[in-house]
Amino acid sequence: MFPIWLPAALLLAFAPITEAPARTAGHLEVLDDYPRRIGIDVERYRFELTLSDDSDRIAGRTTVTVRFSNNGVAELLLDLAGPDADGRGMSVTSVMIRDVAVPFTHEGDLLQIALPEAGRAGNRLDVVVGYAGEPASGLRIGPTKYGDRTFFSDNWPNRARNWLPTIDHPYDKAESEMIVTAPSHYQVVSNGLLVEESDGLDGTRRTHWRNSAPIATWLYVLGVARFAVQHVDDFEGRPIQTWVYAQDRDDGFYDFAVPTKAAMAFYSDYVGPYAYEKLANITSPATGGGMEAASAIMYHESSVTGERTERWRNVIIHEVAHQWFGNAVTESDWDDVWLSEGFATYFTLLFIEHAYGRDAFVAGLQSSAERVFQQYANDPSYRIVHDDLNDMGRVTSGATYQKGSWILHMLRNAMGDEAFQSGISAYYARHMNGNATTEDFRRAMEEASGLDLEPFFDQWLYSGGNPRLEGWWEYEASARSLRVELEQTQEVGPTFRLPLEIGLLFGDERTPSVVESVEVDGRFHRFVIPVSGPPSGVVLDPNTRLLFEADFRRRGG
Repeated sequence: MFPIWLPAALLLAFAPITEAPARTAGHLEVLDDYPRRIGIDVERYRFELTLSDDSDRIAGRTTVTVRFSNNGVAELLLDLAGPDADGRGMSVTSVMIRDVAVPFTHEGDLLQIALPEAGRAGNRLDVVVGYAGEPASGLRIGPTKYGDRTFFSDNWPNRARNWLPTIDHPYDKAESEMIVTAPSHYQVVSNGLLVEESDGLDGTRRTHWRNSAPIATWLYVLGVARFAVQHVDDFEGRPIQTWVYAQDRDDGFYDFAVPTKAAMAFYSDYVGPYAYEKLANITSPATGGGMEAASAIMYHESSVTGERTERWRNVIIHEVAHQWFGNAVTESDWDDVWLSEGFATYFTLLFIEHAYGRDAFVAGLQSSAERVFQQYANDPSYRIVHDDLNDMGRVTSGATYQKGSWILHMLRNAMGDEAFQSGISAYYARHMNGNATTEDFRRAMEEASGLDLEPFFDQWLYSGGNPRLEGWWEYEASARSLRVELEQTQEVGPTFRLPLEIGLLFGDERTPSVVESVEVDGRFHRFVIPVSGPPSGVVLDPNTRLLFEADFRRRGG
C-alpha cells in the first residue's frame, strides 16, 4: 500500500473466540490478538455477488472450502459484519452444507456455523453462506470524479468482513473466485484470470474471475465501472493490463504503459518468480494512493494525469514490489506488517537504483530518513515489530514504511550484496504463497550470511528510538592526526552498535578520498586517525549506509 498521506489510525475489531497459539522462535514474540481458527484452513472462497443500480444493497452467496487439520472441529467461525444501528451491514439468510440447512448464529461481526459432524484431519467441506445487505464499509458504492456510479473494494486492513464472509486476517490465505452479476453497462475486474463474461437477456452481465494463488483477504479486489481496458504487454506469458475510466482512456493508457514490466522483470530476477496469472493497473475512487491487491493493483483516480509523473511512477513500482512482499509472502500477523510495507518501500528504491541510478536511490533514502526522524520526534518509543495491537493505529506508520526500508538497507550493507540477495531469494522461495514472521526472515538471512543477526534485529526492530550522534573533529598538526569525539545522546532505545564510516575531504574535494571505518558500540568514543595533512572537511557516513541523526562539526567552528 502506498498512501497519499501517512496512514491514519486503523481500527480493527476482533471477537474473542479461541486462544491464539504462541510462536516458536528464538526471539520472544507474541501473536496479535486476532483469534485463530484452530484446526481449520480455508482453501478457497467462491464469491457470487449480485449488484444493482436500483439500490446499494448487494446479494451474496459464498462457498467456503475448508480443510480440517485437527480432529473434532465442531464449528466454523467467519467474520461478517452484521447490521449496524443505521441498518447497514450483512444479514445471513441461510447456511448450507451438502444442500442441507445447518444452524448458525450471527452476532456483531461473527458468524458461527455448527457443523453437522465433527471435522476430521485431512477432510474437506464446502459451506455455503447466503446473505444480503448494504455494506457499511469495505465495498464503496458511489460516484467517480466524473459522477458515474461504481462499485470498488476497499478491504484494507480488515474491512473485507463488511461484504464478504471470510477469516479476515492475513494468517489464513486462500484461493478465490469472484462471480458478479451486474447491469450490462458495467465491466468487472478482479483477481486472477477472466473465466467468463456473458450477457443475459435481462440486461445483466455475468463476469467470472478465478485466482488460483492463495492470498490474504485484504488483497481480494473488485472493480465495477465503465472502463477502458488495454492489453499493454505480457510478462513471461502473463498479461499486463490497464483498466481506467472510459473518460481517461488516452491519458490512462499512456501513464500506465510503464514501468510495470521492467519492475516485474527486476523483481523476478532479484527475488523469485511472479506468483500470479496477470497484473492489472486499475484506477479507483476508493483507494487513497495505491493498494497492492494481488494481480489487480488499485490506484486513486487522481493518478491519471497524462504526464507520467515521478510521484505516480514510484507508486506503481511500490505496488508491483508488493506482489512479492505482502502478497506472495504475507506477514503472519499485524505485528510483522513491516515485512510488507518496509520491504515494498526498500525494493522500490532498489529498482530506482537499478533503473535510474545511485543518486536517485540515495535521494530516496535521505527522504525516508527525514520522515523517520519527523515521526520519532513525536513518538520516540515506536517499535517496528510490536505487540500493542489494542491501538491498531500503531500497526502502520511512516516508520513501518520508511524505517523498515532503512533496516533492510543497513542489513544489506552488513551482509554484503551477494549474501543479501541470496537470503532474500531463499526467504521468498521458502514462504512464497504462504506466511512468514520476522524471525523466519532473520533465520533466512543468517543462513545466507553466516552471521548472528539477533543483536541487529533486537536494536532496530524490537526496540524503540534511533541513534543520535553528537560530536566534533579537530586536526592536530603536531601529531599529524585527526581527533574525533562522538557521543550517543538519544534518550529512548538502546545504545546502538554502529559500523560507522568517517570520510575525510582534502582541498576542494566534494567526495571523500579517505574513508575510515570505526565501531561505535557505546555512549562515548574518541578516535584518532593518522592523516598526511589538514582535512578541509570531515563527514559521517559518506556512503549513506546508516540511519542516524547527527550534530557533528569542526571543534571551534
